[in-house]
Amino acid sequence: MFIKVGRVPTIVVSSAETAKEVMKTQDMVFANRHGPFATEKLFYGGTDIPKICVLELLSTKKVQSFQSVREDEVASMVSTISGLSHGDLVNLSKMFYTLTNCIICKVALGHSERDQTEYRLYKIVQELNSILRSFFAADLFPSMGWVDVFTGIRARIKKNFRELDSFLDEVIQNHRYKGVLEPTTANKDFVDILLQAQKDYSLDIPLTMDNLKAIIPDMFAAGTETSATTLEWLMSELLKNPAAMRRAQEELHRVMGVKGKLNVSEDELPELEYLHSVIKEVLRSHPPAPLLVPRESRETTKINGFDIPAKTRFYINAWAIGRHPDYWDRAEEFLPERFMSSAIDFKGQNFEFIPFGAGRRSCSGYLFAIHTVALTVANLINHFEWEVPPGGLDMAESDGITQRKHPLFLLATPRCF
Repeated sequence: MFIKVGRVPTIVVSSAETAKEVMKTQDMVFANRHGPFATEKLFYGGTDIPKICVLELLSTKKVQSFQSVREDEVASMVSTISGLSHGDLVNLSKMFYTLTNCIICKVALGHSERDQTEYRLYKIVQELNSILRSFFAADLFPSMGWVDVFTGIRARIKKNFRELDSFLDEVIQNHRYKGVLEPTTANKDFVDILLQAQKDYSLDIPLTMDNLKAIIPDMFAAGTETSATTLEWLMSELLKNPAAMRRAQEELHRVMGVKGKLNVSEDELPELEYLHSVIKEVLRSHPPAPLLVPRESRETTKINGFDIPAKTRFYINAWAIGRHPDYWDRAEEFLPERFMSSAIDFKGQNFEFIPFGAGRRSCSGYLFAIHTVALTVANLINHFEWEVPPGGLDMAESDGITQRKHPLFLLATPRCF
């Protein structure tokens, strides 16, 4: 679908075939990412962030090295829920957001979000996310950027960037000091790893201080809200579909009963085929970003026989593709079984299922996110029976990232084994 958004020629892609053309066949032509006006200002213009993250931070080996962090934080959340009085409502929306923030804080900075210093970053990133969801006249009418001055959004950007930059300077200084005192420590967080890579010149891409600074807020902005939102929809759909909940719990009982364990570790996750099918079905019907990060054509090209001028903006509608009846039988129904014994995965090779995008601009943190989501929901449904409180289950969505419109409150009862 072609539309003119302000003065910007824009195409919204809602078919898997055209998505493949944009993200794979002509990937180089559409390699330019175009984010909101605020993105370049708040992320230090970090165009090389994805490659650096893949190389040093989000490889399979590195994701596995942070297994204990994820397991400790999930166990802490389970303990908190267990400590609530019987009949108390559990605000899972708040718990999921706290959980994902704590995990990213420990992995990126070496500390929990509960520490006062990291609470500063939590507030900074909250404002950053709010800014990124705001309207910018300059995005639609490049010659009318002055409007953003009068709305006050540019002043918010400057203030947020000053706070962010000051915080990151302190983080880097503290990590350098720690590196002098403990040069061989095994428990290295992302900042430690990047400072070492900068010192050793071990990357193909020169790692500037701005690159390093950009990675931290990028991890928080991309890795907290989206994972928390996915967890909300997972629990919502399992409560709405009790047959799926029973089957997931029976699978857990089979796997964990043999091992005589209650706490699910990441070592058990590969054995939970049905649970992974549930996660895929949730990401199909509730992708965290319904419109993927827009791409822009570098040069004139052709798509489906149509001439596409340079600097045309492309939005891939992952939400519409995931619910398209041409690709999915009974597309509006929640059917995790459709993914059982299916070759469809999260890597962006199947263009009817692209919750994390595809090609060179796909989400490099998808593996970390899937580990977090699978471990969390496995423990929640293995430890507790869940009920919807009086008033029913509200499945309404909000705008932007496909969040629930209202927080998810549920009742939890410890399971008897």
